[in-house]
Amino acid sequence: MEFCLFLGCNTPAVRPDVERAIRATMEELGVDLIDTDNYVCCPAFGSFPSTDEESWLATSGWNLSLAEEKQRDILVQCGSCYSSLRMGREHLMHDKKMQKRINELLEPTGRSVQGGSKIRHVTEVLYREITPAKIAEKVTHSLEGLHGIVQYPCHTLFPSEVVGFEDSPREPKGMRELVEALGATVDSYSLERQCCGGAGGFMKSTPEQAIQFAKNKFDAILEETKADFIAVSCITCLMHMENVQNTINKQIGEEKYKIPVFDYNQLLALCMGKDPKEVSAITNMPRDAIHDHIAKVAA
Repeated sequence: MEFCLFLGCNTPAVRPDVERAIRATMEELGVDLIDTDNYVCCPAFGSFPSTDEESWLATSGWNLSLAEEKQRDILVQCGSCYSSLRMGREHLMHDKKMQKRINELLEPTGRSVQGGSKIRHVTEVLYREITPAKIAEKVTHSLEGLHGIVQYPCHTLFPSEVVGFEDSPREPKGMRELVEALGATVDSYSLERQCCGGAGGFMKSTPEQAIQFAKNKFDAILEETKADFIAVSCITCLMHMENVQNTINKQIGEEKYKIPVFDYNQLLALCMGKDPKEVSAITNMPRDAIHDHIAKVAA
């Protein structure tokens, strides 16, 4: 299995430990990741998709053409990158007039987009292609004894007819089963499918409301679960759910919210025995208790 790896902007720039975790785990699971040289921003929602459709689709077309050249689908972790690229491809494949216009814009670069490469999210590949059962076989250090909750990236669920890969976007189960494959107990709670609040300009446009929105979610986690960690599979969810806990703590004057947040592939890497200093070192929430627990619990 081979994919062109699309890392987006934030992961290589801000969280290279997540990148190392993805590369290490996918290779061990038999997935070859080909670097996509010269890719550009997806582009993220709030930029070109909100202001200039041609610019959005030309940018998406450029990225798609890189993968088409290598005759591989694109593998993405960031929920926003996944949705922007996948929806961009959807527009181009259903609007031949627009596709022709985008290829005219790309022509001076010697590129064109035909739609030969699809966009896949890393959790889709792990869940559908690798399967939780095969992942469980790779676990050498278990999460047994720990409770976690999962955060589904909104952009992998809706609009479900374009981006969805779950049997039901309103009752997703992929992330839950993937975390359970590592030995953890995954708790449910009332706001489980609420957005993390970190994307779409929420924090920038109305920060007070966005922080309260996140606080409501974390209050539900604390009151309704035994969560030792949060598992995500989107760099925006990861960074926001860490940072907003610190913001809330400063507002209330106490360290009440301090649940460590991991990308799923980081947890997977740790459960495969990878060095935390390589795959799980950068964080705004203390992770030592989780690292120590995993180190002690051999499968």
